[in-house]
Amino acid sequence: MPDGTKGGKAPRGAKPPKRARRRMTGKERREQLLDIGRTLFAERGFEGTSVEEIAHKAGVSKPVVYEHFGGKEGLYAVVVDREMRRLLDMVTGALTGGHPRELLEQAAFALLDYIDHYTDGFRILVRDSPLPQSTGTFASLISDIATQVEDILGREFKSRGFDAKLSPLYAQALVGMVALTGQWWLNVRKPKKSEVAAHLVNLAWHGLDGLEQKPRLIGHRRS
Repeated sequence: MPDGTKGGKAPRGAKPPKRARRRMTGKERREQLLDIGRTLFAERGFEGTSVEEIAHKAGVSKPVVYEHFGGKEGLYAVVVDREMRRLLDMVTGALTGGHPRELLEQAAFALLDYIDHYTDGFRILVRDSPLPQSTGTFASLISDIATQVEDILGREFKSRGFDAKLSPLYAQALVGMVALTGQWWLNVRKPKKSEVAAHLVNLAWHGLDGLEQKPRLIGHRRS
């Protein structure tokens, strides 16, 4: 019986058949849930985020979230761990050597770059972790970064005849100064990144007594 079409074409006005939506792999679903959780935790914090909302935004049921992470706590812990490692890798990877003052610039830029490009992650890190068993706190992260800086300061102290045993104290002070300034800059975003880095290094390098009126950067970074 003729179907009224030519060459097997669908009748005019007929809707094209729907393509079956590809099912996500387990790995893809896990990454999707992590991305959604990261955004919600940054916006609303741990307490303000629910498993129901995470599942709804992912288009899945609550049991899927539990299957991948065991609950909201597990998802949060993975998000924090990833951001901790990302920031630590950025800071340690930026310390490529050169003049000690340039090393300070590199460390300052690394933290400001992280805030600039991974704002959600930084917002999560600067909140105190609600998990009592978690070591993923901003304080512990700063301590990890300071340990990296401590080795550099120790070598410089020794070469200049200073007490190398004091390098941990100075490392904590320098990294803490940059981190707290970063928290402030997170919201104001003024002045621009290169100026913030220059003024941080100015204070760390010269001290209040020897501040330059118009500090300049000596490294290759200008933005």
